[in-house]
Amino acid sequence: MERSDAIALLRKYNGEPFHIMHGLTVEGVMRWYAQELGYGDDVDFWGLVGLLHDIDFEKYPEQHCKKAPELLAEIHADDKLIHGVVSHGYGLTVDVKPEHMMEKVLYAADELTGLIWAAAKMRPSKSTKDMEVKSLKKKFKDKRFAAGCSRDVIKNGAEMLGWDLNDLFEKTILAMRSCEDSARKECLELTGVEE
Repeated sequence: MERSDAIALLRKYNGEPFHIMHGLTVEGVMRWYAQELGYGDDVDFWGLVGLLHDIDFEKYPEQHCKKAPELLAEIHADDKLIHGVVSHGYGLTVDVKPEHMMEKVLYAADELTGLIWAAAKMRPSKSTKDMEVKSLKKKFKDKRFAAGCSRDVIKNGAEMLGWDLNDLFEKTILAMRSCEDSARKECLELTGVEE
């Protein structure tokens, strides 16, 4: 599958700049993790799963991770990619358990990227580049902050990976730093809005 096909599909079903930015961010995070964890040969695949993981969320929120296979079929996504996308809804919307390391990383990092991005927007810099684990931990403990980001999913994801929360926080901050500028730039090009 070509990335251009994935971008076209993302744009077809997602009009909100926030959702486009989230897809681009998770794509970059997944690419970083693929390299970091020794899956460099699969970096493009990890990225595509990250880019398309919420393909059905904006238009079909009640069918999140259930409608995705139908939408992904439009670009002839293979079963491996579909399973990867769908598995991040494990325990919330579907019973498809994350099995591969890529799926476990997506499950753990997806919600966390939302929390990190919300925390970054509160900083004077509006960036992840100067964020520290200590400040993220404070936001994580405050259940009212970014209440839509499930702390239970983040904790379960860390456990699934066999990592402690600090390790997951640190790695995901580094992953987001690595792609923040390129995701912002591409989001602006795609939507005309700086997210």
